[in-house]
Amino acid sequence: MKYDKDFWNKYADENESRNNEGFTKFLTDLASSLHCTSILEIGCGTGIDLRRFDDSFEIHGVDLNDHALELAKKNIPNGKFYKENITKLPFEDSSVDFVFTHKLLNYLDDDTLDNGVSEMFRVAKKYIVNCELFGESEEMINDEIKFRNMQKRWLNYKVKIVSNVNMHEEIEPEQVRFTLLRKVQ
Repeated sequence: MKYDKDFWNKYADENESRNNEGFTKFLTDLASSLHCTSILEIGCGTGIDLRRFDDSFEIHGVDLNDHALELAKKNIPNGKFYKENITKLPFEDSSVDFVFTHKLLNYLDDDTLDNGVSEMFRVAKKYIVNCELFGESEEMINDEIKFRNMQKRWLNYKVKIVSNVNMHEEIEPEQVRFTLLRKVQ
């Protein structure tokens, strides 16, 4: 997996302009309705998708970008943030109720994605959510980003596919597929 520090520093600085209150409310309401108390965002950046979770949740975020993690720690002082990548998550097996990604997996090469899916499954206790730019055949969007078909990626795991639908444009204006999985014990 190649990592472009300058690209991701700039992305972190511009992240506030990408804040989508509708999406963050949707995630918070979903986690609450599923009776989840521990939350992990992989590729959390500055933590904009974690900010609506209140102190009743145990909030975790993982990212590779130091600058983004500094901003996340400042914005969410009760959260726990780790500099790590998706292929080596610093959590025990089945230790987090609700593990999610939001337009991270589109940036990963296929090997990193496959290893990351395995890690998400390992650390998830109850639910996994992927909200990614969707394409059935996973073709390239540009030099940096690839469409993903996450339902296909989960077929060999012990999960129940609860939902696999395009998000409504009022919640997420890009072509994002919402995939919700229940881990089967």
